[in-house]
Amino acid sequence: MSENSPVEGLKEVQEAIRRAASDYERDPSGITLVAVSKTFPADVIEPVLAAGQRVFGENYVQEAKAKWPGLRERYPDVELHMIGPLQSNKAKEAVELFDVIHTLDRPSLAEALAKEIAKQGRTPRLLVQVNTGEEPQKGGVTPGEADAFLEACRSKYGLQVEGLMCIPPAEEPPSPHFALLNTIARRNGLKVLSMGMSADFDEAIQLGATHVRVGSAIFGVRARKA
Repeated sequence: MSENSPVEGLKEVQEAIRRAASDYERDPSGITLVAVSKTFPADVIEPVLAAGQRVFGENYVQEAKAKWPGLRERYPDVELHMIGPLQSNKAKEAVELFDVIHTLDRPSLAEALAKEIAKQGRTPRLLVQVNTGEEPQKGGVTPGEADAFLEACRSKYGLQVEGLMCIPPAEEPPSPHFALLNTIARRNGLKVLSMGMSADFDEAIQLGATHVRVGSAIFGVRARKA
């Protein structure tokens, strides 16, 4: 567990992002920190909000639904990102609650999101998750399927996809996966790259990340669910 408070962790991560941006000759304003607040309660998140952080990531619709409406009453300019696997039957709630969805990865979900976006008139920004390591236990389209799926999202489902997301295999160097995601994005004219977490966001920034998803470096180690 980190000895630092979440606010101290936030400041350290913000400084590390600025340093990495400088090292790789990038504008730090082009890199968005998504503070991953999954499993942490509202009273732990609130000091980070008070310190000025406004972009947060959650993995579960039900958990986000339980804690964010109250926080948003006090901090209405929060931007909430869905970064965990999304079931098609949760599309309605996801469109209601989230501003950005990082984990679009299959036709059934594309169809469900398109239906809800049309019904609600609310348009969360969408990223397609690419399973760069082709790991069977992870969500995401394979790199070989990415171009065709992006085309289907646009032409068949009428969705505006802004970018791509990946989670590299834990046991492999992340940089080749980040480079692959960047290549697929460029090929498809996409500007947003959600890649890099607490242990590897420096490499992600080097390879073009526009969004880094950082949890433990801010909030400390999560308590494991029983």
